[in-house]
Amino acid sequence: MSIATAVREILTEIGEDPDRQGLKNTPDRVARMYKELTTGYMISPQQMINGAIYDIKYDEMVVVKDIEFYSLCEHHLLPFFGKCSVAYIPDGKVIGLSKIPRIIEVFARRLQIQEAMTVQIADFLNDTLKPQGVAVVAEAYHLCMAMRGVEKSEASMLTSSMRGVFKKDERTRIEFLSLIGKR
Repeated sequence: MSIATAVREILTEIGEDPDRQGLKNTPDRVARMYKELTTGYMISPQQMINGAIYDIKYDEMVVVKDIEFYSLCEHHLLPFFGKCSVAYIPDGKVIGLSKIPRIIEVFARRLQIQEAMTVQIADFLNDTLKPQGVAVVAEAYHLCMAMRGVEKSEASMLTSSMRGVFKKDERTRIEFLSLIGKR
């Protein structure tokens, strides 16, 4: 069954007429939307990097903060969205600046829970760069919690994933959290 056919059935099940003027093209629009919102399944993060890893002698913290992301909760298919901050301390290799937001996008554009997305980003950077350490912090608002259930629209969720020196050295972790305003 196609997504459009399934959406048409959902519309009928909730008591709507999928042939009325305002809904006539909705099944096709929803199908296109889901393909766009789940493009992370069709993109390999390794291929997306496209060789943008450079050998360089640099051993200080690299931080990219407040990267917007949008994802879909795998439990209710409702959006969650927010900002993600990433840091790493190179050990001979750095990655092109634009690749970090692209990596976040690959993992966010999948059916997901925030905790798993945060870990996936950290693990991918850690495995790819082999740095001294990686830190990822994501803060998001979940429409599955705002629109239904407990209906708390201003509550946000904060997740972190630390690797290497960020996990072992409290001073390094505190420096990162201070730099992104989460101390």
